[in-house]
Amino acid sequence: YFGYCKKEVKTHISYSANLFGIAEEEHSGGALAFRRRNHGDEYGAGSPTRESGFYFDKMVEQFGDLMDVHPEGYAIDKQYPEIVYVPQILRMNLNEQAITWTKNRVTHSIRLQPGKIYIQPNGYKIEMQKHPGAPSWRLVGTDSEGTFCHKPSTVSGGGKSEISKSLEDAVLYNPLFVNNLNEDLDQVQAIFDKDYTDRFLPGYEDEDHDPTRPVLSSERSLGSVIKLLTVSSSHTQEYKDWLQSIPSYILALVFFIKRFYRREWGKQWRKHLTVDIVDGAPGHELKLWDRKVVASYLRIGFDQQGDWRVFKVRQDFMAAEKIQMEDDISASVVVPARWIHGSCACDEDSDSLKLVSNCEYRLFQRPDDAVIPGYDTETEHNMAMPDNFLANYEPLSGERLASIVEDVLTFSKFSTPMHELLSDAYRQQDGFVASSAHPRIVNGEPSKNPRYLETRPDLINPVRKYIAEIGIRLHRKIDLHKPVCHPVNAVLTGRRNNPAEPGIRPLAVYNPIHYQELPELFMDFICSLTGKSPSTTGAGSEGALTKGPFNALRATVDLNNALVSYILTGYAGFSSAAGFIGPDTRVNHDISLLIPEIWTRLSVSERQPDYLISQGYLEKVEDFQHNGEAVLASRLGYRITEQFVHDFMGKIFDNPMVVFTREILKPEIQDLDMFVDGVNNITETQQRVALQYFDDCSIEDACPPLHALLHIMAYGQYQGKDVHDQEIRELFSRDHMLNSSWYAERLGHKQQIDKRLWKRHVENLQSFVQQTSRIDDPEYDQIRSRLAHAKQKHEQVQAADYIDFLKGTLGADPL
Repeated sequence: YFGYCKKEVKTHISYSANLFGIAEEEHSGGALAFRRRNHGDEYGAGSPTRESGFYFDKMVEQFGDLMDVHPEGYAIDKQYPEIVYVPQILRMNLNEQAITWTKNRVTHSIRLQPGKIYIQPNGYKIEMQKHPGAPSWRLVGTDSEGTFCHKPSTVSGGGKSEISKSLEDAVLYNPLFVNNLNEDLDQVQAIFDKDYTDRFLPGYEDEDHDPTRPVLSSERSLGSVIKLLTVSSSHTQEYKDWLQSIPSYILALVFFIKRFYRREWGKQWRKHLTVDIVDGAPGHELKLWDRKVVASYLRIGFDQQGDWRVFKVRQDFMAAEKIQMEDDISASVVVPARWIHGSCACDEDSDSLKLVSNCEYRLFQRPDDAVIPGYDTETEHNMAMPDNFLANYEPLSGERLASIVEDVLTFSKFSTPMHELLSDAYRQQDGFVASSAHPRIVNGEPSKNPRYLETRPDLINPVRKYIAEIGIRLHRKIDLHKPVCHPVNAVLTGRRNNPAEPGIRPLAVYNPIHYQELPELFMDFICSLTGKSPSTTGAGSEGALTKGPFNALRATVDLNNALVSYILTGYAGFSSAAGFIGPDTRVNHDISLLIPEIWTRLSVSERQPDYLISQGYLEKVEDFQHNGEAVLASRLGYRITEQFVHDFMGKIFDNPMVVFTREILKPEIQDLDMFVDGVNNITETQQRVALQYFDDCSIEDACPPLHALLHIMAYGQYQGKDVHDQEIRELFSRDHMLNSSWYAERLGHKQQIDKRLWKRHVENLQSFVQQTSRIDDPEYDQIRSRLAHAKQKHEQVQAADYIDFLKGTLGADPL
């Protein structure tokens, strides 16, 4: 079984990283996510993406070796001719298919073409793309810099692979319906005409700097209108009641008109909207400029009957561009920011940063949603290719294959590659074929663990990763001789939650997004409790940092390294839910897919926990009493609130408050007894796991903060202090660690490792030089050069100031 083989490799990488120091092996997924924008049919002057300080001539001066420059003022990439470098100040017109700009008072123009990627000097990328669900085209822009979403210590079924999958597969395209056009537009007009100046409760008036702005005013953005018409805790009850009386399809119509409204329409906007006359009566599919409107919808979970919960996304929504950075096995290093100064692709305010490398060439995927024909088109495309490695898929032939192909209504939903593969096999009537939607039948039921090997997307289509790096290089003005480093920007671990089942206790106590401070986060990491997953035979602890079965050393080594990493970098410990939220809401991986979309739309300051807490976007889960027993719900940390949904989910959805309802944000409302049992399941398992560190004496290897934490998990206190005591929490601070003897010991141990390493290199190279007589051999010169380098490094690592050089790294665990 390939899965066991790769875990053996994972164990070796982890073992070597722990012995060498400064590095970690992590059980993680991750993606570099770039926000994209729908620019419609025009882009250019006045665009919100326009930046000063970037010029075509300056770009050519610094990066000209990449491109063939044309005298008119544009350039073609030498490696990928589909990449076109264009001026910063330009106009793109989709209807005319033209890009125009002025150089030396002369207007120049080139044809705007699909399949081309146009990059401006600030790294912003624009492409002409066909709408996936309509016959229209649009200009799509991609930000120059992305957000590296790192998903470490994620349990089986927690969504490591899903975080890097495009959301586009999950988007549904349908007409925008109206009931009675004239009556509906009358309701819209009433919304446009309403006075919004008195909607706030006393003390909240400053949430809108100018509440008199009309809905259609250019001074009020689409996002502002969505916030205006979304229920908030800062609104009066009268205004809330009025908002809740508006049908959702009327709100969708308001947002659509706002998205496409043009100033020259004035008050005559109604005449641009029509419907067909069907059988002598007005139809229900909205048309703009005599073209049917296509709206986009997204599935976010299922209701109790198993039906999809589908919500309309904003008319200007574009799914993020994702570059996969990790899938399952990663190697990482924490470096002082000064080490990568001038090559760093971020402005994070941290003295240390984490760099991550994917250790896998091919990815052992379990495509859960591929059982729905046509839903996971990426998997269908990959599995239709030759030379696949498949596990737990049904070998189809004869009558079984015929029953699938001849079920036309279902079979027609497959995307073209899988549809053609199965059709060809059906016609040939020979051999076997596998379908992405038909896992192997085991004990009368489809296997929950079908797998296939996917070649890394960046190796198959390297141009997208190349474009991502070029955009960052241009925006940061990083010289070509320097590498572009992508430090982690956000830590977003994944949870697998389940309701109670026979023999399995509940774990669905988390809402969609939680944040935990380091003590609570590492209680979770020490235990790594998982719910029932398709990859496992039950639920329980996966061991420290989810690496229990794949660790050749005591778990304290990994835990010590991980804690030092978090303290040095200051990364906030966010997590997202997969599986269930409460016993009634099944979400599968829908939130895992959504997380990068949220994070790319948050500014760096908006991602900071202190800001989110102070603004009411995160609320602390408090301990409470239930039936006379203490429930330690504070172990769950903080969770997102209605205010978070109102302000940030409105950047994606038309009506965000119905996406994450009160029952989803507060799972205890669904079933308090089950919530209590779920929290107790967590705390009792944390206690049981912590006691194991005392049983095998590995508690003695834990660094002081973890030493105290394990005592609290096992016995409820450490030296008379519980986890809320300020002295305990101070142990997890950066200043405390940097000034501690145990961190100094880690740096000293790393210096000794490096001394031995470079001494051995010098001795081996000297021995080789002395034994060879190939004086004129070019290889000999290379060896002499290596020897000189090794001697230099050996001298460096022996120096007294080498410890200062290592400050800001993990050092090495003394083992």
